[in-house]
Amino acid sequence: MQARDDDWTNYLAIRAAWLSFVGGRTQGEIASQLGISPAKVHRLIAHAQKAGYVKFHVEGRPLECLELEELLADQFNLRTCIIAPDLGAGDQESAIRAVASAGAHVLAGILGSPDVKKVGVGMGRTLKAAVEEMPRLARPDLAVMSICGSLTRTLAANPYDVVQLLQDRTGGEGYYLPVPYFAETLEEKEMFLGQRSVQDLLGRARKADVFVVGIGSVEEEGHLIQRGMITAQEQEELDQSGAASDLMGRFLTLDGEVAPVRIGDCAVGLHFNEVKGSRLIALVGGETKVDATLAALRAGVITDLIADETLARALRDRIGLKLAQSA
Repeated sequence: MQARDDDWTNYLAIRAAWLSFVGGRTQGEIASQLGISPAKVHRLIAHAQKAGYVKFHVEGRPLECLELEELLADQFNLRTCIIAPDLGAGDQESAIRAVASAGAHVLAGILGSPDVKKVGVGMGRTLKAAVEEMPRLARPDLAVMSICGSLTRTLAANPYDVVQLLQDRTGGEGYYLPVPYFAETLEEKEMFLGQRSVQDLLGRARKADVFVVGIGSVEEEGHLIQRGMITAQEQEELDQSGAASDLMGRFLTLDGEVAPVRIGDCAVGLHFNEVKGSRLIALVGGETKVDATLAALRAGVITDLIADETLARALRDRIGLKLAQSA
């Protein structure tokens, strides 16, 4: 009965969305045509957007963004660089929203290609937001594979894992890595990696046609601390090591080198060096991520970057200051 109710809600939501966005009808007119209240029309349209039935995309980007794209692509030898315009709010949420909109369009184009049969995915708040913004694709032949542990240390589902969400958007087959993002010890990590199912999945993930990841920061307000992925003692060790970035569970210093911390050695999943030479798309938003992004880019494995204008400007200024000091 619940499934039938959900189908009817989706039917009405899609019809209301067509009448609103394509037909240009007001909510009052839609309410009269469908025989429901204007308040319900509003809820149905919101449902259509949240469920991925309605997507918006603005073609083109301002000149300032194009200039930043060229600068960063040249500086870090990127295959592509997409910079989403500053939305003016000056906060992390708006930066993520801008990157999500641009990233959804890019990812839909890449994953809609029949040449891409397997995609390896990391996790992250910005990456999840972009997948949520993606239109639905008919790709039942697409394999969506985790490249890092899909669970927290308490074995709860990681809220920033995107396998199920991307599977839903594409109609593909999802493959989870049923282990924590970080093991408690090196011995526990070896135990996880010794499982045949884990070995098989990682073996297939290494052969993905494209990889899509987020870039994590390591400050106390970062998601690693917020979600209980690491302990306060491990956070202190990261601070002392000079770590600035989390790339696929490995921690990097500002110069792009692996930070000497035990927690990085306990990451369960592919090391970024294992996919070096493959297409690796990174999504990141917000100028607070400037150090994390700079460290990740300097590691030399990211081939495509999707970021926002505030972050791109911060990167430009940071690089400019560095170059000026070197000169």
